[in-house]
Amino acid sequence: MILANIYLLVKIKKVKENRALKSKAAVSQKANHQDSQPVLNQEGKNQKIVIAAVGDLGLGREVNWQIKTRQDPNFPFLKTAEILKEANLAVANLESPLIKNCLPTRTGMKFCASPELVEGLVFAGIDLVNLANNHTDDYGQEGFEQTLEALNDYRIGYFGSGTIGRRDIDGRRIAFLGFDDTVQPTEEEEVAGQTEKSKKESDLVIVSFHWGVEYQKTPSQRQKELAHLAIDHGADLVIGHHPHVLQPIEYYQGKLILYSLGNFVFDQMWSRETRIGAIALITFEKGEQAKLELLPTLIKDCCQPELITEPEKSAIIKQINI
Repeated sequence: MILANIYLLVKIKKVKENRALKSKAAVSQKANHQDSQPVLNQEGKNQKIVIAAVGDLGLGREVNWQIKTRQDPNFPFLKTAEILKEANLAVANLESPLIKNCLPTRTGMKFCASPELVEGLVFAGIDLVNLANNHTDDYGQEGFEQTLEALNDYRIGYFGSGTIGRRDIDGRRIAFLGFDDTVQPTEEEEVAGQTEKSKKESDLVIVSFHWGVEYQKTPSQRQKELAHLAIDHGADLVIGHHPHVLQPIEYYQGKLILYSLGNFVFDQMWSRETRIGAIALITFEKGEQAKLELLPTLIKDCCQPELITEPEKSAIIKQINI
């Protein structure tokens, strides 16, 4: 994976547009500083931390087209932003390089989105994105570098393939690791080593995997093995994506595994299963097992998720073994 050994020593650039600054001010209470050396604040160290996690977030293809047509980068997030902003940190899997001169297209498997669409992520309250997936390199090294530039400009953190995202919440250090098991098999030694090292340096370690088989509703044996490996070496939470449908959850050694959170914002409108995803709200309190609240979502109007209500909400939660 490109830039596999880069760690987040990237100095955050000044935001290019005034409107981006205004949008970020609305969520400035969150820990949105990309810093490889968190400053510890001992006050409130036992306070609970809420992480909001969503699944696949694709800003390319039809989503890019619709946002351009509507001239509103916030459109996909209008019905879910307030939920994500309530968490201490919100994280997603970004499946579209952010490149200049991205030509709008409604078809194809080579994804891109215009850099200014990141303004929607700011509005949505998304703090970090995983870049370890099978579309990050769709536009090669140059596209990857432009993606990092766009995320830095809007102060969105990133992690994956050796790049570690770090945050500090009330004196508790949180590390985010990402691994892609789809382009080529992830080295188990790398998972074990990075996770174990991060645990020694952090209070919480959250590991994100791009894995599994698309459209399969049950996790593969490989997914289970990687998830258990990460937890055995110190992960406190495992988040999965790539199947584009919901998969079951599991508690292993008291730690939560979300095998697939389905699609959050994506243009796969051809089946109800690929339109359903979930916002996972995970609460960490020192000395206690992480608590999960799952909010199923349904994509409507091409690319806008909204909360699913009863009775379907309970049926979905039951189906994935909550």
